[in-house]
Amino acid sequence: MTTRGSVGGDERLRLFLALRLPEPVLDALLRWEEDCLEGGRAMPRDHLHVTLAFLGARPAGELPGILDALRAAAAAEKPFELAPLRYRETRSVGMLVLADPSGGAGRLADDLHRRLEARGVYRREARPWLPHVTVLRFRERPRLSPPLPQLEAFTTSDAAAFLSRLHPSGARYEVLDTTVLGG
Repeated sequence: MTTRGSVGGDERLRLFLALRLPEPVLDALLRWEEDCLEGGRAMPRDHLHVTLAFLGARPAGELPGILDALRAAAAAEKPFELAPLRYRETRSVGMLVLADPSGGAGRLADDLHRRLEARGVYRREARPWLPHVTVLRFRERPRLSPPLPQLEAFTTSDAAAFLSRLHPSGARYEVLDTTVLGG
């Protein structure tokens, strides 16, 4: 685990926990966004990740416990492969849905959700967790059906806690901490 950022005091932090993507995957996704996605705002490199849990605004004092939950869940799951499955749009985002053949990503998310719920810092969403990368944001759904990116199955090896700071030009993400999968 590597501490990247620091926070302090009683401030509230807008937090999420996510799987980071390998550099070659990020490169391929950026090429794909440029070639195939129109009608919205493509996500920049530092916004491409697989969200495990969005915590929203939390007191800074809860961060150590949140990081402990992330470390414990990550240590309990070996690295696993993900692969592009399909493109999907909701009312405000386009996403690349990922296949999770071994179920490792789902187990990690479920374990993490249980640990966070036990600490009282997270409430699981009603819909099932879906491994995906948000690749496009829009005001009006462009109804795209792009080909999948030229991307083989890939292995994720670490998870991170991110601080999201809202700005007029869009959110800015800062990695607060990372931890490897499998301990």
